[in-house]
Amino acid sequence: MVQRWKGYQQLVTGLALLTLGGSLLSCGPTETADAPDPTEDAAETTAEDSAPAELETVSFTLSWLLQGVDAPLTTAIERGYFADQGIEVAFDRGFGSADSITKIAAGQYDIGEGDLYAMMEFNQENPDTPLVAVAMKYSRSPLAVVSLAESGLAEPTDLDSASMGAPAGDAARRLWPVFSDLVGVDGDSVDWVNVEPRLRETLLVQGDYDAIACFSITCLPALDVLGFGEDEVNVFYYNDFGLELYGNALIVRQDFLDENPELVEGFVAAYLAGMQDTLSDPDGAFDTVAAFAEGDLFDPEVERVRLDLAIETLYTSDETDEVGLGAVDPDRLATTLEQAATGFGLSDVPEADLVFNPNFLPPLDERTL
Repeated sequence: MVQRWKGYQQLVTGLALLTLGGSLLSCGPTETADAPDPTEDAAETTAEDSAPAELETVSFTLSWLLQGVDAPLTTAIERGYFADQGIEVAFDRGFGSADSITKIAAGQYDIGEGDLYAMMEFNQENPDTPLVAVAMKYSRSPLAVVSLAESGLAEPTDLDSASMGAPAGDAARRLWPVFSDLVGVDGDSVDWVNVEPRLRETLLVQGDYDAIACFSITCLPALDVLGFGEDEVNVFYYNDFGLELYGNALIVRQDFLDENPELVEGFVAAYLAGMQDTLSDPDGAFDTVAAFAEGDLFDPEVERVRLDLAIETLYTSDETDEVGLGAVDPDRLATTLEQAATGFGLSDVPEADLVFNPNFLPPLDERTL
């Protein structure tokens, strides 16, 4: 279901808005035949002055279900940051980065969220419809190897000859050869077990394998529900052991960007303002996500764990103070593109400026924590 939030609903109070032929009309005070309202002219003038300009709708796809980590988006919607930019956001849930990226490329969405490296791979396979990232959501990647503390796998080197569970095409599994080489593990010694994503954590707890490769913000909240909190698991983030990975980004088609530069610039500015609020006011930001959530798929306790984990480990990194929210370090990006190309088996390493365009970010002083 498309989620919508009308920016003018927050900006105009005490007015009745009627939709006639696609235009918004403001109704002044009710008149009576015997006693005309002496403030009628003033009321009509006030209504005209306060009525906002028509907002331009931008369609946006999440990478997955609406989750706590989507607080930057929902905060920016609820607090009117998109409306301030003349934008109304209509967003849908996603079905994974690969699906979101394909739909953005097909023009089903104007902007969306997806994995930077999945986008890189898509561009190589589909050079006629190039995509580009215009802002980073996660300055660090959630890719990790996770084991239960009781397993005794306390260091990455302990993974030598271990059994590990992951779906066959999982990004963490595909990048395992790069990670294992960096930490000094014989990558071929690991016995991989193919597993459905929804069963990955349950089977780990049951002892079907020694460790799992996963997105931290997916597997750690799930393990927490199963009774294994942060003190009862070992987490080896790829970023902590030599991989310079970024995470999900805001992605657009290059031709859409060329045709709508101001719209994209306004969207990015509003989104990053929502991220600032998420980092400074997690409680208030989480409330905005919960307000948009529908059905039983949104568990507030689980989603708050997920958001707190992202705040602690993903949205920012050591470079954020220097480059600001949403940006990348060019040297780090060049390194990580080489690493991802190796792990994904790509024939070429793309130029960094074809993957990430920083020209639509707000000024640095607006993105500094």
